[in-house]
Amino acid sequence: MHKRLFAVLVLLSVFVITSAQYSVKDNTFVQLQDTLTEAPKDWFNLDYQTDKVRGVSTEKAYAELLGNKKSTTVIVAILDSGIDIEHEDLKDQIWVNTKEIAGNGVDDDKNGYIDDINGWNFIGNAKGEMIDHDNLELTRLYVKYKKKFDGKSATDFNGKEREEFDFYQEIKKAYEKELQEAKTMNAMLGQFMIAYTKADSTIKSVLNKDEYTLEEVNAIENDSEDVSTAKQVFGTIAMMGATVDDLIEGVEHYKEQLEYNLNTEFEPRALVGDNYENKKEKFYGNNLVEGPDATHGTHVAGIIGANRNNEIGMKGIANDVKIMVIRTVPNGDERDKDVANAIYYAVDNGAQIINMSFGKDYSPDKEFVDKAVKYAEKKGVLIIHAAGNDGRDTDARRNYPHPEYDKSGKWASNWIEVGASSWEDKDGFAANFSNYGEKTVSVFAPGVAIYSTVPDNSYKNLQGTSMAAPVVTGIAALVLSYYPNLKAEDLRKIILESSVKYPDVEVNVPGTNNGKTEKFSKLCQTAGVVNAYNALKMAEGYKK
Repeated sequence: MHKRLFAVLVLLSVFVITSAQYSVKDNTFVQLQDTLTEAPKDWFNLDYQTDKVRGVSTEKAYAELLGNKKSTTVIVAILDSGIDIEHEDLKDQIWVNTKEIAGNGVDDDKNGYIDDINGWNFIGNAKGEMIDHDNLELTRLYVKYKKKFDGKSATDFNGKEREEFDFYQEIKKAYEKELQEAKTMNAMLGQFMIAYTKADSTIKSVLNKDEYTLEEVNAIENDSEDVSTAKQVFGTIAMMGATVDDLIEGVEHYKEQLEYNLNTEFEPRALVGDNYENKKEKFYGNNLVEGPDATHGTHVAGIIGANRNNEIGMKGIANDVKIMVIRTVPNGDERDKDVANAIYYAVDNGAQIINMSFGKDYSPDKEFVDKAVKYAEKKGVLIIHAAGNDGRDTDARRNYPHPEYDKSGKWASNWIEVGASSWEDKDGFAANFSNYGEKTVSVFAPGVAIYSTVPDNSYKNLQGTSMAAPVVTGIAALVLSYYPNLKAEDLRKIILESSVKYPDVEVNVPGTNNGKTEKFSKLCQTAGVVNAYNALKMAEGYKK
């Protein structure tokens, strides 16, 4: 959940503290109609000149450039929470390891992974058990260093140990701040949900109906205290640009944080059964690639390559792609060991592009991730990574994994870091939640109100740089499928150079709510938003 929603929830919660206290009558919730301008469905595939929406011109590219051209299948590895490989819009797009015989319990292709038909799950064990929740990396570091340094003073240490002690002080402060925020927000949101539930019950009773709009609420002439307060509740939700789903998501988010992410007593890694301290260990996990919560990964997959020809659901960007599923990310922070191994697996099994829609604030084993990225770089595999949803400048504070190698200071030549843009002009041009950085973010892509696949043949709008990264991945796969001789560095160059440039457009700085603006050129390296049509035209020039 991104920081804009945090701000919304704080304001909503402040409202409830100053309002009357209610008791919960029922747990029925109604989704009010969105009073804001809604994004067109599949807007990320639309064209600004034709549709007046800042999409990436996918449909225009198919109509005007591709025609009857032949394509070559591109293998895209998605490192994520898992994917529903039976989804109606994805089942024909899933990679199949033809060198492996399904279900025979034998490593037929001798790659070290038994029955890896569609990919691999690095956060499960050989018995078929899987990790769902995990800690934040912050929590893991806090637990690690607390054992060594708690109760000690700086004068007790010298050299490297003193550096570690100082780092522990930083970690301790950050952890305690996160924990306090989670406790406070959990309590405040609980109060607001009580207020909302009472308001919902009041309006249903007055209108004598279970579903209603904000306009109907405002039109009620009853001036009782309950109705007046209910109007305040719904008005506050609308004013903040939130929805009831946002509130429910917020409640679940902080509950998970307290029970799992920030819980120092929670340690699920033993379930995997690997020697976690052996960072060079590769062969662990299982072949169950969906996992217990595949919403995020399934949504990412749809953006990249949902079936474009079946006339159902939505259309992905790339029409000739096979998706290799590598489950790497729990509900919590991914672990560096798993990320590194997932990259190795992707490269060794034929992936040409890797999508990584995840990130965290700390990377204690970054050197192992760096080695894997270098391996992908050497093998000509393009990596596309989400910049993060903290609304912060990553030039000043990194988001991991990160393409700058720790030891050499050089940057990976096969890496694209993606911020999120919106369909809206000016104020909403750069998504308020998106991370940004003149040096550290490569380019922006649509990442607000993105309609895509979710498990059980369903579809949903989600937003985040997690959605922006697969837009870029989809374009990369589309271009590579029609121009298969392009090298990773050339493909990267084409995507960045062909982006639609907005260097002098003044946009709201993400993460700020004070009207602060900045030229878009200060938010990313290219001052651009990716564009499939432009990328294909530029690739045609590269072919010659």
